[in-house]
Amino acid sequence: MDLLRSIFKGDKVIWIIFLFLCLISITEVFSAASTLTYKSGDHWGPITQHSILLMVGAVIVVLVHNIPYKWFQVFPVFLLPLSIGLLAFVMLMGFVTGDRVNGAARWMTFMGIQFQPSEIAKMAVVIVTAFILSKGQDEDGASPKAFKRIMIITCLVCALILPENYSTGMLLFGTVYLMMFIGRISAKKLFILGGGIVAFVVMFVVFLLATPDKTLEKIPMGHRFTTVKSRIADFAGKEEVPAAKFDIDGDGQVAHARIAVATSNVIGKGPGNSVQRDFLSQAFSDFIYAIIVEELGLVGGIVVVFLYICLLVRVGRIAKKCDRTFPAFLIIGIALLLVTQALFNMMVAVGLAPVTGQPLPLISKGGTSTFINCAYIGMILSVSRYTAKLEEQQMQEAQMQIPVDAADPEHPVGSDAQTATEPTAKALNSDAEFE
Repeated sequence: MDLLRSIFKGDKVIWIIFLFLCLISITEVFSAASTLTYKSGDHWGPITQHSILLMVGAVIVVLVHNIPYKWFQVFPVFLLPLSIGLLAFVMLMGFVTGDRVNGAARWMTFMGIQFQPSEIAKMAVVIVTAFILSKGQDEDGASPKAFKRIMIITCLVCALILPENYSTGMLLFGTVYLMMFIGRISAKKLFILGGGIVAFVVMFVVFLLATPDKTLEKIPMGHRFTTVKSRIADFAGKEEVPAAKFDIDGDGQVAHARIAVATSNVIGKGPGNSVQRDFLSQAFSDFIYAIIVEELGLVGGIVVVFLYICLLVRVGRIAKKCDRTFPAFLIIGIALLLVTQALFNMMVAVGLAPVTGQPLPLISKGGTSTFINCAYIGMILSVSRYTAKLEEQQMQEAQMQIPVDAADPEHPVGSDAQTATEPTAKALNSDAEFE
């Protein structure tokens, strides 16, 4: 027992959520990977590969959660230029060689390992945003320089992601926007930025719907325009059609996902009994939530949603205990990124959003995304270890009745003191100096 405690340190609730998501992933990927099994002829191959990836991911969690959170500030020094270079390279090679998967150049192979540079870029941007926000705090909120720096970095990265992956670029920008709101960026700046984004998106959608496909295909860097247009048109133009007249071959992915959800019940058909998995080419990735609902029913679908919501709430509680702003902003940004992506995936599966191609974090089959998501969990656990030590130190000092300012001059208390759950401008200033 002591050995397990020495290995699995940090917040126990986060560990439990991570464990349950991994168990659901192994069960449902094993069921949903029937198409891969049929193509390869190896019944155990796909799930064995996925299980190995999850085990490696668990090792990543253990390694990362033993790293002091301050070291995470160093990550973007090499991750940001690396991801920008890789994103530019992948996009360039897509145009030069025409080597694309499903019409998009998102993947690259290095020493036989295939990965998505956008996953590395998301991590780098979230960490950079947390760092800049923590450094730019003053009595009136975040400084204007912080907003400017965050926008330059985020816009540059998103500009490289968007041509090949609109949903990932929008997800990343939305996460950064929420982080800036939490980080006390001027409400006026955020309102203007949000209004500008909404206006641009509306004009872009109108342009796509009003322009013929042949014209869209001729636009430079517009090779994804027709795909985006068809998805928006299919989602916006949905009408109730009698079952006998429904064209199931017109949009098979969406149609079979709807059938999977519609044919489930409260408890589902049971693990491994999905029917629609044989008709969904991405049942183990983009539409795995539909398979979860089909096999585990309404109860299983609610449990998965509950796990992600618990992750967000628990991270919020850990962030409140931080006496420094960088770790608080970091884990909040990570939780927002994971939960927002999960909600998008689930909304697509049940027909509440157009198809985006976003996997379900820690559940969908994947390589790069699995490792990066496990690193995110490790970062959250690292910060939770820090807050646990902070609480233990405060309890010891309270028991010994020693003033905190005598024991630790970096964390003064008094009439103008700052508590762990109520950050003030004074604490934010000290954080900028300390970090």
